Amino acid sequence: MARGGVNKATVQAARLAILARGENPSIDAVRIEMGNTGSKTTIHRYLKELGGADEPVEPSAEPIDDELLALVSRLAQRLKEQAQEPVDQAREQFEQQRKSLETQLTEAQENNTELHQQYEFQSLALAQESEALQDTRSMLQSEQTRNAGLNQALADFELRLKDKDEQIRSLEEKHLHARDALEHYRNAAKEQREQELSRHEGQMQQVQMELRQAQQSALVRQDEITQLHRDNERLLTENRGTLRELNLMQEQLRQSNTRQDQLLEQAARVDSERTLLQERLRVALLESQALKQNIDEQAQSHKALESELARTRADLEERARLAAAMTAAADAAKSD
Repeated sequence: MARGGVNKATVQAARLAILARGENPSIDAVRIEMGNTGSKTTIHRYLKELGGADEPVEPSAEPIDDELLALVSRLAQRLKEQAQEPVDQAREQFEQQRKSLETQLTEAQENNTELHQQYEFQSLALAQESEALQDTRSMLQSEQTRNAGLNQALADFELRLKDKDEQIRSLEEKHLHARDALEHYRNAAKEQREQELSRHEGQMQQVQMELRQAQQSALVRQDEITQLHRDNERLLTENRGTLRELNLMQEQLRQSNTRQDQLLEQAARVDSERTLLQERLRVALLESQALKQNIDEQAQSHKALESELARTRADLEERARLAAAMTAAADAAKSD
């Protein structure tokens, strides 16, 4: 293999330049035209392929040992060049793969960092939502306790209202009984008065006395009826107050039920959001695990490439050692 970039194209360009000047494109002339680079054997081979090496190579007048030494040196040089070429190719391929793996590793690390940040953000959001859900549940429990208290108070008010209604009915019945008694007494007094009038006038005083007693008894009955009316009005007033308190308690209960429904809806929404965050967190964890597995696989591939490169280097070093041994043998033969 030619050194320093000497190839068939450069040999052809040097040959055409020499021909353009009207000179003979010999091996030495071509080598001088290329700046004294490249071996004569390589130049001769390229000239032979190009059809420009018509003249035979002049036999060397050098001793056979020098020719053998030159041949061994050229062989050693060609072996070294051939051994260096796969090393360079392997090194270039390794560098490209190393850069590609480093780029992939950097991207994987960035993705892993981004996923870790998303995981932290989602964990923080989940903790906040859990805290809000706990607060909502506490408020819901408080509202339920308050609602239970209101229901108990409402039941107590309803019981009191029933008692008031029973008292009112009892007073109305007493009022009706008193009215019937008064009416009965008036009828009886009227009958008795008519009977007494038909009797002897001598019994008039006794009748008048009994009449006064009856009137006094009627006044007592009237006072009782008046008191019953007053008690009835008082109970009606208390009943109206109780009804107002009952309406107020019912309104508070309705507001409490509305608040409870809102809290239940908010709790359901928080549960839904927490479920969504947990699903996102699970997907992020799966992506992170897949990314870590991909990084591990790339690391294993990187190690395999390093092992292959080490074996290639050892093989090339062995070839270089053989070339150096051959060169040393050639130098020894030349010294002899």
